[in-house]
Amino acid sequence: MEPLKHECGVAMIRLKKPLEYYQQKYGTWMYGLNKLYLLMEKQHNRGQEGAGLACVKMEAEPGSEYMFRERAMGSGAIGEIFAAVHNQYRDVSPDLLADATYAKQNLPFAGEIYMGHLRYSTTGKRALSFVHPFMRRNNWRAKNLCLCGNFNLTNVDEIFENISAFGQHPRTYSDTFIMLEQVGHRLDRESERLFNIALEKDLHGKDITRFIEENIDMRNVLSTSAPLWDGGFVICGMTGSGEMFSIRDPWGIRPAFWYEDDEVLVLASERPVLQTAFDLEAEQIKELEPGQAIVMRASGEVSLSQILPPQKKRACSFERIYFSRGSDLDIYEERKNLGEQLTERITDAIDGDVAHTVFSFIPNTAEVAYYGMVRGFNKQLNRHKVQKLLELSRDHQPTEDEVKGIVGMYIRSEKIAWKDIKLRTFITEGNERNDLAAHVYDITYGSLVPYEDNLVVIDDSIVRGTTLKESIIRILDRLHPKKIVLVSSSPQVRYPDYYGIDMARMEEFIAFRAAIELLIERGDWARIDDVYRCCVGQKSLPKEQMVNYVKEIYEPFTDEDISRKMVEMLRPEGINTPIEIVYQSLEGLHKACPNHAGDWYFSGDYPTPGGLRLLNKAFIDYYENVYNKRV
Repeated sequence: MEPLKHECGVAMIRLKKPLEYYQQKYGTWMYGLNKLYLLMEKQHNRGQEGAGLACVKMEAEPGSEYMFRERAMGSGAIGEIFAAVHNQYRDVSPDLLADATYAKQNLPFAGEIYMGHLRYSTTGKRALSFVHPFMRRNNWRAKNLCLCGNFNLTNVDEIFENISAFGQHPRTYSDTFIMLEQVGHRLDRESERLFNIALEKDLHGKDITRFIEENIDMRNVLSTSAPLWDGGFVICGMTGSGEMFSIRDPWGIRPAFWYEDDEVLVLASERPVLQTAFDLEAEQIKELEPGQAIVMRASGEVSLSQILPPQKKRACSFERIYFSRGSDLDIYEERKNLGEQLTERITDAIDGDVAHTVFSFIPNTAEVAYYGMVRGFNKQLNRHKVQKLLELSRDHQPTEDEVKGIVGMYIRSEKIAWKDIKLRTFITEGNERNDLAAHVYDITYGSLVPYEDNLVVIDDSIVRGTTLKESIIRILDRLHPKKIVLVSSSPQVRYPDYYGIDMARMEEFIAFRAAIELLIERGDWARIDDVYRCCVGQKSLPKEQMVNYVKEIYEPFTDEDISRKMVEMLRPEGINTPIEIVYQSLEGLHKACPNHAGDWYFSGDYPTPGGLRLLNKAFIDYYENVYNKRV
């Protein structure tokens, strides 16, 4: 109900044939550039704050540029960066523009390696300088490095100290900048290692350069860089000499999929975008495994290497619930299952009165879960019909009207809510903004019988509750339902995320605020104080020894206790309609998404030590800056 800013998207393409091949077969040497555009547009949902692309031209002559980059800010950044690329060709005649040899020798972005990135910031840093890809330049082609990624590191301070110990002086304290310097440093060392071997081989001049470029091994670079990284990540990169690589975190938190044939090697954050862009079946696409790297040498050799030991897989469950495209065949069914599994809980909430209940959803990401919810109620209704028909036939020969009365029962589903407008960024504060927020959604008037029908609406998640209070509940109440049941296809979000989603502060979560209110009502201030003291007491411990004491905030309460308190906190003034919130259970989540066990937002079970360390810090910050000011 309140959009989450979330992880970024990546895309990489390596052409395995000369540009002339694509010109002849596909009618354009821009085949790779065009496919990159498709991959990025199909992942637009993963980044609406900025976008960037980079290209390496592998056959450039000395004195000519061989690495190119375009970046832009804003929701239209993808179109802007590709327009900027094509704008550089506006003065080229059609004949020359169709000449792959000319393009390769003279035009920017006429290369063999392409990399794209879609950005959602999770740190508040939203300037163009923070938009990926990042570049580290050098006069030696093999030492030029370009990186982008879908990641958040929880231990930037440790990496900063590590590279500073080697004498480096990063200009910006940011995980991407620091990672670029760290990997760049290791790339320098790899180049120097080969330089020394070349001297031992009595090579000279360009022969040394050629030897280095032909033997750079990115597996060495990654194996000496990645062990320091704590967090969820898919890092993509390319060098000026034509190496391309991607590596995934050892817990499999962030997703990556790849495909290879005799024309291309391609990687993206989501499987269906590869299927659409390259007309593939799902079975043709492989998932990059946890801790694994895929590397393509300048020579075209492709290898998979286990750079980091795989850990217990904790692939992000929010990917399945909310972020990834629902067109993926597995994600589509999982989201339907999430909705269907709530059938019994919703039935209890409406006291079994399905006949006087209208079912709907909050647009747009909850639509698939809604289909699953309706599927569940249709199954339930069919069982009820069979039972009624059997009972009827036992008593007497049923009449046509009696049979029609039973067979004619149906689930009443309507599109109740419409996403009507988007707030403009220049309206940022004051009552005017609050009034606009209340009208982001509109309703279908007359879609239920006032004061007789219950209204059940499902959403993918209820995280902060802001939009519920400011807009959703008030707008739904205009229909005058007998009862409003708000359904979340995901469990209660209780803990921050530190692996790429913009949820970092305890006070953001309505579930946490509700638990604190319940503790205060019970006079259990001591529990809050004890959790604070325990968190402070762990500050000097190694992160591997830390414990999640924040769980004790929730320990006295059931999910239903917290949901009831949420209703009290979110009920707008003047709304008297009975309201109930129904959440997915953790067990239901794991049943629907069995291969994505990353549930730390809900359970507090962080996959990496760094996540737990940042949770401790978040609770300390909440206690000192929010709770203390209140009490």
